[in-house]
Amino acid sequence: MDILMHKDGSKYVARGELDLIQMPEATDSYVPVSHYHLADKLLTISQDILRDYTLIGENYGIARQGNQLFAVLKFQNEKSEMGLSIAFRNSYDRSMAIGMSIGATVFICDNLSLSGDIVVMKKHTKNVWAELEETAIATIYKGQNNYRQITADAETMRGLPMDNADAFKTMGLLFGRNIVSPRQLTVLKDEWLKPSHEEFQPRNLWSFYNSATEALKSSPPIQVMEKHCKLHTEILKITQ
Repeated sequence: MDILMHKDGSKYVARGELDLIQMPEATDSYVPVSHYHLADKLLTISQDILRDYTLIGENYGIARQGNQLFAVLKFQNEKSEMGLSIAFRNSYDRSMAIGMSIGATVFICDNLSLSGDIVVMKKHTKNVWAELEETAIATIYKGQNNYRQITADAETMRGLPMDNADAFKTMGLLFGRNIVSPRQLTVLKDEWLKPSHEEFQPRNLWSFYNSATEALKSSPPIQVMEKHCKLHTEILKITQ
């Protein structure tokens, strides 16, 4: 997934490299959670629960000299353009709590589709690991239903035609509601007018949605999940 690469100081890393990033010291009110151990724990829990799915990809992006982490685990249970995705984040500089969301990955473009609220697994306090594991298990179990709803939403979007006039109007709405930034708005417009992928040539809401998720790839880690969830909610209003 092309996340973070547009931000200065942001980069992809392998899971093992997360263990090399120095953690801050714990205090009476703050217990840091290791990027590496968080990723390893969520990967283990996911594979234990998603028995009918196969892990096909894992992406880790860091920013702020490794103080922020945003990651996506991608699973597939059958040949389809949609896979189940688990997105999560963490920070060492207290800029954001540990967060997690379940959604889908559109394989042909590696775009992320998230819906619903971000599950804040735990603030960095005592007993963080026990509560984190409990919340993660519950979220992944429930997330399978969320994924099925997203795939159904995709089919609905494919059936809704969209011309340039409607697309430009929706672009303005997404910009006005701070879902896309000025720079992302340009990417969104370009992707709509000249799609990078042949599959999004049809002039429908699904193609527009993927133009928007393409634009959101440049969002900073602290905003990635919120932006995608807000986008999904806003686009669904058009289908109602």
